[in-house]
Amino acid sequence: MSDLPAGAPDAATLLLFDIDGTLLRGGNHAHREALIGALTAVHGIEPGELYMRVSPAGRTDGEIARLILLDAGVPARLIDERAEAVALESCRMYAELCPDDLTGFVIEGIPDLLEWLGHRRETTLSLVTGNFEQIARLKLLRAGLGGWFRRGQGGFGSDSEDRAALPAIARARAGQDGVPFPRERTIVIGDTPRDVACARADGLRCFAVTSGPFTAAELVGADTVAADARELRAALGRV
Repeated sequence: MSDLPAGAPDAATLLLFDIDGTLLRGGNHAHREALIGALTAVHGIEPGELYMRVSPAGRTDGEIARLILLDAGVPARLIDERAEAVALESCRMYAELCPDDLTGFVIEGIPDLLEWLGHRRETTLSLVTGNFEQIARLKLLRAGLGGWFRRGQGGFGSDSEDRAALPAIARARAGQDGVPFPRERTIVIGDTPRDVACARADGLRCFAVTSGPFTAAELVGADTVAADARELRAALGRV
């Protein structure tokens, strides 16, 4: 007997897309400034130079904040106690700072890829991203991609600081009757080694793309490495 959620097509596949570097390239100034501003407002620190010492690619917003705060000498207890306040203030500030139009940052070929996938009954589109959810949703909305990703689905930096925990959260939300969406029908799509690692942590396949800062050689642990949306579509078509 299949362990697919009730009502899902027999060949249903859950695709968990990363955002930054996978769907969008650049355009993160407002996101960075919102997180820095939140740390200043909540913890009273000036994290500008500290932020530059953190490699954000593939990390959750919460993990980035924690690394900056630890570097600034903030006790772990205070980081934990004020984590929710940092997340809320980051989302509030991003809503103020985010440009009205982010369509210029959409990676070439992604709109056509999502259009193709979104009309396939056997495919479910979702997200696994280190962005806090409100930031992720607004970013995609203003990039013209938000309509492809249902609310109430996905795994976000607001769910856990640990990127490795997010695919399981997304599968749980995509399941039915308390049964998570099955691992063998789930694929993580991302552009960093941390995307590959989070997929492996949940026993999932990972299709990587070189549209972000990492080369194919650095993404060698993925099941497939695509140079662009066209190659990614071909790989998904074979699935």
